[in-house]
Amino acid sequence: MNRDELTYNRDGEGTGERLDRHWNELLQELRLVQTGTQILFAFLLGIAFQNQFHTTDGFTHAVYAATLIAAALAVALLLAPVAFHRFLYRKGMRDSLVTITDRLARGGMVFLVAAICGGVLIALDVVLPRPAAIAVVAAVLLWFATFWLALPAYIRSRSDIRA
Repeated sequence: MNRDELTYNRDGEGTGERLDRHWNELLQELRLVQTGTQILFAFLLGIAFQNQFHTTDGFTHAVYAATLIAAALAVALLLAPVAFHRFLYRKGMRDSLVTITDRLARGGMVFLVAAICGGVLIALDVVLPRPAAIAVVAAVLLWFATFWLALPAYIRSRSDIRA
């Protein structure tokens, strides 16, 4: 019997079982964001090769560069758990694997939001006056913060159940 399996929580779930469950939940969440992030990154790569892009101003080029970098960093962080798992596979380090990959996923999501907002700003800057485009992107960022941070924090604070 593994030493991880000797500790049980109030639901009768052993530490090893809990870590496996957390790992599987994290993998499911990553599957959702990895594909979309990679598609966004590929789309952003193509923008620089459009003829019209070269006629845009410095602001658009700066937003594009920051957005492309944010997307690349998001891809790296959201794919990192795969590499991390390969290095730690069967090393008895599930606790580290789950903890660190959770942090990698959180970081990847931060960069994903930045890339999404940057992409929206690039697109809206073409069809709206720049101040309006920036205001809309600020609202989009607030929308993400509300549903990704504020609402879960509110629900968690109201709950007596701790994972």
